[in-house]
Amino acid sequence: MSQRLRKVVFPVAGLGTRFLPATKVVAKEMLPVLDRPLIQYAVDEAVDAGADTLIFVTNRYKHAIADYFDKAYELETKLEQAGKKELLRVVQNVLPKNVRCVFVTQPEALGLGHAVLCAKAVVGDEPFGVILPDDLIWNSGASALRQMAELAAFENSGVIAVEEVPREQTNKYGIVDATPVSDRAALIRMMVEKPKPEEAPSNLAVVGRYVLPGRIFQLLESTKPGAGGEIQLTDAIDALLKQERVLAYRFEGERFDCGNKLGLVKATMHFALQDPALAAATRDFVASH
Repeated sequence: MSQRLRKVVFPVAGLGTRFLPATKVVAKEMLPVLDRPLIQYAVDEAVDAGADTLIFVTNRYKHAIADYFDKAYELETKLEQAGKKELLRVVQNVLPKNVRCVFVTQPEALGLGHAVLCAKAVVGDEPFGVILPDDLIWNSGASALRQMAELAAFENSGVIAVEEVPREQTNKYGIVDATPVSDRAALIRMMVEKPKPEEAPSNLAVVGRYVLPGRIFQLLESTKPGAGGEIQLTDAIDALLKQERVLAYRFEGERFDCGNKLGLVKATMHFALQDPALAAATRDFVASH
């Protein structure tokens, strides 16, 4: 795990049913937070962590994400002819030139573990990151994945992002039982997927960031369906714990759960208040309602 993090997997095959009817035609990862889609925030985080290969695990119906990162010749030509240089720069800079995108199809919705396994042929046996774009994590300094990648390289271990959640919500998350080793890191003893509150070993919940060794693919291949009848990444990581150290990491930053409407609204409000052109008007609007 001391190897530099080069590849990041984005499981984006979900149907986004919480945002129907919009997601009938728009991929949920393309829903905007202000003027940028969710997937852009996730990609920016991966690039900040040093990744140069982005692997999108998608389904056969989702073309918008690939279109977004592709070159838009007609649009760029019109912007250039109109002298709209700033907008042209924005359109051309959604992805650094040294970063490539790879798209892999998940043929069936068999769970997060299965989605990650679909990326095996591209990742190989090197350490890699996983970002769930639904979890938008904002930090004015080093991104959450960058913090995790640096810790993984230093400690030569896997790293999983966690945060405390109300105990009554443990049945919505993977939950870890861990022993603290520093202010923000803890050595994971065990993991369990979506336990009932009375059965949860803690209230430390796994959120959508992982740095994992390539051997996780071997464990995923032998992981049987678990909670919800799906192949759970949590179960494979629990098996990994028997072979090597994995750390839980309480990242620096603020997480917005944009997999639901309230989280998307909160994220939009947060970034509106960070924007000098929008902050005052946003505060005035909120105060008047």
